[in-house]
Amino acid sequence: MRKYYTRPCNFYYGSYAKKIISKGKALPLAGNTNIAFDQIEVFERKSKKKIISKFYSINEINSLDKKIFFIIKSDLKKITSKRKNILNLDFKKTHIMGILNVTPDSFSDGGLFFNASDAIKQTELMKKNGASIIDVGGESTRPGSILVNEKDEWKRIEKIITSLKKKFPKMILSLDTRKSYVMKKGLKNRVDIINDVSGFNFDKKSIGILKRYKNLPFVLHHMQGTPDAMQKNPKYDDALLDIFDFFEKKINFFIRKKIKKESIIIDPGIGFGKNLKHNLRILSKLSTFHSLGCPILIGTSRKRFIEHIVTKLDTEDRTGGTLSSVLYGLLQGVQLFRVHNVKEIKQGILVFSKILNTK
Repeated sequence: MRKYYTRPCNFYYGSYAKKIISKGKALPLAGNTNIAFDQIEVFERKSKKKIISKFYSINEINSLDKKIFFIIKSDLKKITSKRKNILNLDFKKTHIMGILNVTPDSFSDGGLFFNASDAIKQTELMKKNGASIIDVGGESTRPGSILVNEKDEWKRIEKIITSLKKKFPKMILSLDTRKSYVMKKGLKNRVDIINDVSGFNFDKKSIGILKRYKNLPFVLHHMQGTPDAMQKNPKYDDALLDIFDFFEKKINFFIRKKIKKESIIIDPGIGFGKNLKHNLRILSKLSTFHSLGCPILIGTSRKRFIEHIVTKLDTEDRTGGTLSSVLYGLLQGVQLFRVHNVKEIKQGILVFSKILNTK
């Protein structure tokens, strides 16, 4: 567990960001000169429950006490470094991962794409509407969901994966699964990314698959507990920093196992073993995760935390709440968003980005 953590903040965008970076007044975020920052927030764990934070301009960093100077300098190197492309995805741009749940019981779209032809039509639509990646899952991991047998899970998605790869051979296909058996089957059928909501903790054999497929991109996701019970009184000392510690420990573990860090995309797992307070703490300080040096993915689409905020104004698809969280993530330099309503979210990102980057 760390004592100090670094969050880039006080952001600037577009041509002005480029200008102040060129003058040495700000630093680029993740190698992207369209987003600059000139301040950092440093969190300090005084004890397990007591966290304090202080803000510093980038000009003040060199005068900091040596006990934190070297930590912050190391973090800044990761914060500012360009993220390497994964499967030709340029992380200076914003990308959408479209959700394709091939399940009878997912929390918002269970049963809608259980039929192969419906799933293929939905994929075609999401691709047309701007999804860079399609994330296919055959097991619901909503709160209270029941574990699905690995062979039943693969049976649900086999035809869909083979059909999609045949119809759209260049499309990036992500496989949402916790099971090594399903991972193996998917990879034999040319799946491109593994997205394991358990953070590769559910099935010990899954680490062997990452080692075998050395350049395989994967999403390192955080979840406290298991889907059947994860929302029953989740607890953290500090959700943001505890999850950062989880990622840092996992990344170091993968490196020791000779699994490339450049293959990792991190997802803090909004709604996976978190209550409203935890989710808001994570989302409000998302830029902290840039200190890990990996692309960031968030999945807020239709999540229950939106209902907890808007109460009587809740809607079935929660597009408004989803879009607002996506746009806030965009301001924090998040590179990927996992969503159901691809067209509406893409539209919002395009308009918001155009306004943000206009002189």
